[in-house]
Amino acid sequence: MASGNAQDPSDDERWLVIDGRRWRRTDPALPSDVADRLRSHLGRARAAVRTAKRSEDPAVLAAVRHRVGVAKAGLGERGPRWWDDAVPARVERARAALDELDRLAPPADAGHPAGADDDADVNT
Repeated sequence: MASGNAQDPSDDERWLVIDGRRWRRTDPALPSDVADRLRSHLGRARAAVRTAKRSEDPAVLAAVRHRVGVAKAGLGERGPRWWDDAVPARVERARAALDELDRLAPPADAGHPAGADDDADVNT
């Protein structure tokens, strides 16, 4: 991207600096529902990393770290720099990451309505 383009993001839009360390920001062009779902997967994957570290199983730890990486790549925080690609390509990359994460770790409510109990009619 040419830095003179008015639509180019500034460094403040690309990077977040915390204690002198620069972190790539989430792609601001992602639809909010996609970004929210990716953040949910990221949080659950990070929690799974903590659990996997306690289990001392390297295969499990590698699998959950992969989920963290996929979520961060989908958000634009890893992988190709989001500001170098057109918005449709970035959104497609995020949706592909979301599809992979849904396969690897389906959301808790996938196919099961909230509050539904499979044995609800046992005593009726």
